[in-house]
Amino acid sequence: MALWMMEEAGRPYERELIDIRKGVQTGPAYRAINPMGKVPALVDGAATVAETGAICAYVADAVPEAGLAPAVGDPLRGRYLQWLFFGGNCIEPALTQKSAGWTIESSTAGWGSYDRVVAVLEEALRPGPWIVGDRFTAADVVIGSGGYYGVRVFKMIEPRPVFDAYIDRLGARPALQRAQAIEAEALAAGSPAA
Repeated sequence: MALWMMEEAGRPYERELIDIRKGVQTGPAYRAINPMGKVPALVDGAATVAETGAICAYVADAVPEAGLAPAVGDPLRGRYLQWLFFGGNCIEPALTQKSAGWTIESSTAGWGSYDRVVAVLEEALRPGPWIVGDRFTAADVVIGSGGYYGVRVFKMIEPRPVFDAYIDRLGARPALQRAQAIEAEALAAGSPAA
């Protein structure tokens, strides 16, 4: 997701692969960047950013000419921020709930329930073409990644015409195609996928 976001921004960047198989992410040098020891993380001069949604927000705001975020003061920014953080706050825990078979009272879970998350996503994407309407934003990188993995890779979300059409539109984006090609090349060369 972060690689796709960098490609959408269109600015030069340097990609440093962290070999998570060797535990590099648990060492003190990497944990100074991300104390959780997770990838991805972003270093931009003196700024360090971890957590994918935060990386997407940072890059979108740092490269305003890419048009990936509504400006502060734009009424669309509220919904954009909502969806930007929906992936990590709702989609990921809902998928974890489903895969782990948790039974949990929806009023005690910040995401409500798996069924509610899927229904809300379907309702939000129905008007299309993007999560906040006519404009592609960093929120589509977050929501689209969650949808792609949930529907097409792990098959944890039942295919629905709205989801399939949205994922197909995302798949047509040149930046996503470039990011996928970069990942495929790294995997073919035996590099870690992080």
